Amino acid sequence: MKKTELIETLRKNFPEMTTQEVKKAVNIIFYEICSALAKGNQIQFRGFGTFFTRYRKPRCGRNPRTGESVNVEGRYLPFFKAGKGLRERINAPKSGKN
Repeated sequence: MKKTELIETLRKNFPEMTTQEVKKAVNIIFYEICSALAKGNQIQFRGFGTFFTRYRKPRCGRNPRTGESVNVEGRYLPFFKAGKGLRERINAPKSGKN
């Protein structure tokens, strides 16, 4: 699902809100998730999953084009771990044909 599709779905489910209000709400949610991760916090949505960061140590990598050794600096990367409710819903038997 793309961001625009999410906005449109929310707009249909909340007819009292304008498209601009829904778009603003979605942008605020994404901004707050990014801000929390940048501060080193984790975000947990019960039944959905957890967003968190992990540190990758500095290492020696290779340039695939030239084969030359390259030092790769350490960095934090975002990760997502699906919650129990999401895993169960994804793995639930499907009814009907696709």
